[in-house]
Amino acid sequence: MYRRILIAALAGFVVLPADAYADENGISFWLPGQYGSFAATPATPGWSWATIYYHSSVEAGADQQFPRGGEVDVGLGGRADIIVFGPSYTFETPVLDGAQLTLSVLTAGGYSEASVDAVLTGPGGVPISGSASDSVTGFGDLYPSATLKWNQGVNNFMTYVMGDIPVGAYDPDRLANLGIGHGAIDAGGGYTYFNPATGYEASAVLGFTYNFENPDTDYQNGIDMHIDWGASKFLSEQFFVGAAGYYYQQLTGDSGAGAILGDFKSRVAGIGPQVGYLFPVGDKMQGALNVKAYWEFAAENRTEGWNFWAGFALSPAAAKRE
Repeated sequence: MYRRILIAALAGFVVLPADAYADENGISFWLPGQYGSFAATPATPGWSWATIYYHSSVEAGADQQFPRGGEVDVGLGGRADIIVFGPSYTFETPVLDGAQLTLSVLTAGGYSEASVDAVLTGPGGVPISGSASDSVTGFGDLYPSATLKWNQGVNNFMTYVMGDIPVGAYDPDRLANLGIGHGAIDAGGGYTYFNPATGYEASAVLGFTYNFENPDTDYQNGIDMHIDWGASKFLSEQFFVGAAGYYYQQLTGDSGAGAILGDFKSRVAGIGPQVGYLFPVGDKMQGALNVKAYWEFAAENRTEGWNFWAGFALSPAAAKRE
């Protein structure tokens, strides 16, 4: 059916790493919400391209402290407008018991700003300065990834591994950065139920992040766990609506000489609506638009706010089925 043909375009929305406010100075590698609906559905073999606009507006209370370069920031707030983009390639020949292999590399460019109410010498220390703000425009790190997907009728399974190559705009003395200043490896797996006959879909992806030490600050974030999910219903052959959410939890404490606030385990959850539209692009390509927003709650040692995503994926058209 037409919907089954176009649904492969949604697989073009590969993972979208970018800075999120948690861990050291409220910055984590994993960006909650980057996976969602149709996460495990197979893609069409060949080259694909994804472009995603991401906006985030967050803040923490005046009594919330965040470690940064041996100092402590109080009352952190931030805003980001970022474009994440890059290619992916899906192999036609199956591997590992029929799995579909996709390789991708993404980067990000845009604007980030941050502000604090005060900067202290350490936990309970004396103020170094009052309120301060900073902004940066540039490019983020490189994010290579590999994904394996298996399809069994309405059931779809996937596993992935992703890394961070820290080449983006980063300065340990700045409040705002687009890179995180250290490497990271993230891996996990997910499931998608999708029934083209009824139009119902539900997906969930569980992953874990290992962070390497930041050599500039002697700070190592702990191991993070994250769950991203989405559910949707097609209202026509091409248009769907639904909901999406995430839960992010740091499992082990931060460490290193720079971890002056101790374990500093962070947590946040988010939920919101989503809409999507699938369409052909000429005779040989297909496109997918996806718009979603999240409102955050239950934050601990992390800023809280809202974020908005608008993504476009372009991929080869799937062969039509009789």
